[in-house]
Amino acid sequence: MIALLAPLLLAVAAPHSTASASSTAEGEPFLKRYLETRRFSAGRPSRVALTPEGDAAIFLRTGPRSAVAALFSTDLGSGETRELASSETLLAGGSAALTAAEQAQLERRRITTRGITAFELSRDGKRLALTVGGKLYLLERATGAITPLTPSGRPLDLRFSPDGRTLSYVVDHDVKLLDLATGVERALTSGGTEDVPHGLAEFAAQEELGRFSGYWWSPDSRLVAWQETDQRAVERFTIHDPLHPEQPADTFRYPRAGQANATVKLAVTPAAGGAPVWLAWDHERYPYLGAVNWTEGGPLSLVVLNRAQSELALLTADPATGATRQLLVEKDAAWVNLVQGFPRWKADGSGFFWLSERSGWPELELRRPDGSHVATWVKGSAGLARLVGYDEKRRWLWFTGGPEPTQTRLYVVKDGAAPEEWLPPVVPVATSAQLSRNGEVLLVSRATLSTWGGLAAYRIDGRHLAELPSVAEKPPFEPKAELYTVGPAPGFHAVVTRPRRARPGQKLPVYLAVYGGPHAQVASVHPDHLAQWIADQGFIHVAIDGRGTPRRGRDWERAIRGDFAGPALDDQVTALKALGALVPELDLARVGVEGWSFGGYFAALAVMRYPGIFRAAVAGAPVVDWADYDTAYTERYLGLPGEAPEAYRRSSLLTWAPRLERPLLIIHGTADDNVYFFNSLKLADALMRAGKRYELLVLPGLTHLALATGDPAYLARIWERTLGFLKENLAR
Repeated sequence: MIALLAPLLLAVAAPHSTASASSTAEGEPFLKRYLETRRFSAGRPSRVALTPEGDAAIFLRTGPRSAVAALFSTDLGSGETRELASSETLLAGGSAALTAAEQAQLERRRITTRGITAFELSRDGKRLALTVGGKLYLLERATGAITPLTPSGRPLDLRFSPDGRTLSYVVDHDVKLLDLATGVERALTSGGTEDVPHGLAEFAAQEELGRFSGYWWSPDSRLVAWQETDQRAVERFTIHDPLHPEQPADTFRYPRAGQANATVKLAVTPAAGGAPVWLAWDHERYPYLGAVNWTEGGPLSLVVLNRAQSELALLTADPATGATRQLLVEKDAAWVNLVQGFPRWKADGSGFFWLSERSGWPELELRRPDGSHVATWVKGSAGLARLVGYDEKRRWLWFTGGPEPTQTRLYVVKDGAAPEEWLPPVVPVATSAQLSRNGEVLLVSRATLSTWGGLAAYRIDGRHLAELPSVAEKPPFEPKAELYTVGPAPGFHAVVTRPRRARPGQKLPVYLAVYGGPHAQVASVHPDHLAQWIADQGFIHVAIDGRGTPRRGRDWERAIRGDFAGPALDDQVTALKALGALVPELDLARVGVEGWSFGGYFAALAVMRYPGIFRAAVAGAPVVDWADYDTAYTERYLGLPGEAPEAYRRSSLLTWAPRLERPLLIIHGTADDNVYFFNSLKLADALMRAGKRYELLVLPGLTHLALATGDPAYLARIWERTLGFLKENLAR
């Protein structure tokens, strides 16, 4: 869930159709094209890495209607692009089937492609490592030569040592090191088991804390820090394939709110071999290992949190003794936001950058090695969204953000001066960027309300270098969305998409696409072709961000603490009414609501709490009782069940189920290992017992990423059912 229940689903927040789907200009039904092109994203470069000197960009790319990715490189001087490797050539027709562990890692990282799904670039940029079908390969960039390597099993979490001489990975629950000169593998750790693995991040870290690694090299390549995860006390969940009862069930460790978490310890072992040194900190006070950083110029640094996530401590560790020292503590009565990548140590060791919300807004501080404050480089008024990079030579810091939370723009702070916007665009944009390690090259993408931007490389002075080529199909139309700010100050942001051929003044039913959960924005600058297509079917498509969403300040975001069912949903109602005054075509007597994951919970809640506002709902993969969702997410916002029973009662759909009066369609995949299928079964049972009518659409074998990974023809049936349900129930 990584700060959301399913962030990837935001990109497909309202994928619906009717059986008589409209066609594109080329005569092909839009929905077919939309799904087969993976929402027009297939064929666009992804998971891009700039080489250290900024001379090339390495990336993955599928075909325009394929989910199988290959590895490419673009020379940023000449603009020439070449394919480096593909699963077809590497496996020569062999199997690329995934194990349950590999599939789970892709789910946690929200990776929906297959083939080559990730790669590792050595620090000097000369070599690449990748796995396909459990096999390991080494690629030399200068020659293009690919060498098969021979690990002792199917490797997970590839990593080069900083000196590039060793490749590390996890096999059979232990960290292994492969000497690239001799091809000899040896074990760094031993004794790891399925219940007590070594070197792998636990479920809570991957799903909720944004930490996907479980081991870390020292900058001089002499030591490796690694975690031991004891999950024997964590509940064991099983998922059966109902279409194949003869097959055994898959088993997962899943920490439900109020139940046992995995116990995580951290050790340091010499890469050459030797006894581990275990790091000591107050595990009882800080059970979560939130982040680990060990970079040039900095000590081994840990970010640890208490279980309530209301307190976060930054520690440095002595690898020789295991002793730790506390540099600073962040506290918040509601929760502290953990952001990966911090502390960001300067290469000369003179200090580090730190992200804090003590002022009520995210601010980027420069601190001394002892943790004391030097200066605030990015103040709250700058609307910091993400740190892009730091140029050690020039002392330039790059970030995205800006005062308007529906947009992200690119800024540079030169040696602590006021932020300067880099190449200001003339239209609302959503900007993402990457900085080469030498600080010379930027890779920039800008999306608008109508188009996805391409990936372009620039010198930092703005001189264009090259485009990363896309082979994606061009959408048949551009969305015609509008941004609004409505309601009482400071106002709610909304995106409204009308039919392209709407008659002025014509009243139309409202299709409200919701997420509603913390750390997610739906009212932001990005092209939503599906929203436009839905609108063209006779709706006005609306997306609104209420309290709980980011980039509006601490108080706005923390307003949902202890109550998922209250402020955020109330805000949707308030904003809808205010929007209706500005957009008279909105027929507020015919509002349908749809969402997935947290949005599925939110959609079901909407028709239960506000039947006078919402006429029908489609709830995809909803969390039903928050006591059944995972610890790190749920307890952050609602508290521990034993300490805040009212928060759980108030936020549970089971509490509101007896009030259901409006049509509700529940959709859920049986293989979901994030929001387990039994959530929807519990809701169905409660509604049945209360004598309420509902519809349940079961998706056998589909996971939480069903909307992004399923067979297009099958997904089309889901969208047909969804939009047909809303059309039928919003008819006059």
